[in-house]
Amino acid sequence: MAGNSFGHLFRITTFGESHGGAVGVVVDGCPPGIPICESDIQQDLDRRKPGQSDITTPRKEQDAIEIKSGVFDGLTTGTPIVMLAHNKDAQSHDYDHLKDVYRPSHADFTYSKKYGLRDWRGSGRASARETLARVAAGAIARKFLQTKLGIEILSYVEQVGSIRATIAPEVVTAESIEKTIVRCPEPHTAHAMIDLIRLVQGDGDSIGGIIRGVIRNVPAGLGEPVFDKLHADLGKAMLSINAVKGFDIGRGFDCVHLRGSEHNDPFKPGRDGTTKTATNNAGGVLGGISTGSDILFRVAFKPVATIAKEQQTVNSSGQPITLSASGRHDPCVLPRAVPIVDAMAALVIMDHYLRHKAQNTNF
Repeated sequence: MAGNSFGHLFRITTFGESHGGAVGVVVDGCPPGIPICESDIQQDLDRRKPGQSDITTPRKEQDAIEIKSGVFDGLTTGTPIVMLAHNKDAQSHDYDHLKDVYRPSHADFTYSKKYGLRDWRGSGRASARETLARVAAGAIARKFLQTKLGIEILSYVEQVGSIRATIAPEVVTAESIEKTIVRCPEPHTAHAMIDLIRLVQGDGDSIGGIIRGVIRNVPAGLGEPVFDKLHADLGKAMLSINAVKGFDIGRGFDCVHLRGSEHNDPFKPGRDGTTKTATNNAGGVLGGISTGSDILFRVAFKPVATIAKEQQTVNSSGQPITLSASGRHDPCVLPRAVPIVDAMAALVIMDHYLRHKAQNTNF
């Protein structure tokens, strides 16, 4: 089965290539009656689109979204929603020199082995341009979760290279994230990150980092053990994003340095009569099910594979060559990846909410 769909009850299928006519998505299973319009979706796409600043790819795309079905009189109808955005600034000729070349650490080689051919114009389906469709679908999920349940989903750049923000996730706001072009809510750290990205960019190179995800006001009880644990589905969602090489939740890999007495989250009665945890080392999930605490996770992105510096590789005939790639690429994907992380988190929470509600009629 082709891997172009994601979700169970709230299910999306994306389509389109980087240099094809359009990129789009089919959203199936969306509840009826959700107020939605193209401007609701466009504001999230504008955070992802290329050409936002001098530290992103210079490709110019307005990514103007069009809703083709599933919405009538400003409300979702419960039928499949089709959305697409036309590609306007492809410039496929920029990639002519890569037609028969395998870029190091890129999907060129593996796509050729998988399908026997590949779309070399901007990497086809291997391009992060496909994530436009995810962000469009995620915008619908985010609006439902926020307006109906009060769930807030946000993410921000926590680290670029060795430069890391120390701000507590609990105090981060959506407004503070958007104050800098790198989308780090800690101003002095953001400026250092921007300087580093510009330095790397000037050297014809790229750099990676970490995005922190925060999901607030999630009700306790979401998750479908044993194979669809909430954090397992979040991990799959994040690892499906281009350039992602790692995911952890709560204290994650850092918990190996702790003892059980240090890592355990003691329970306490909440002011509203509910049970709470005094700490949140688990990151809001226990046994694959949400606890009601904030869900906290991290997503690690590798440096962009396509760079201007000379690299040794081979062509499709196996002959060694020296490659200095041209074209329009991000020196650091993190600023534009923030809304993608938001979208994938929203899709997971939306799907698990609907699954839980279908099974538990008193929810």
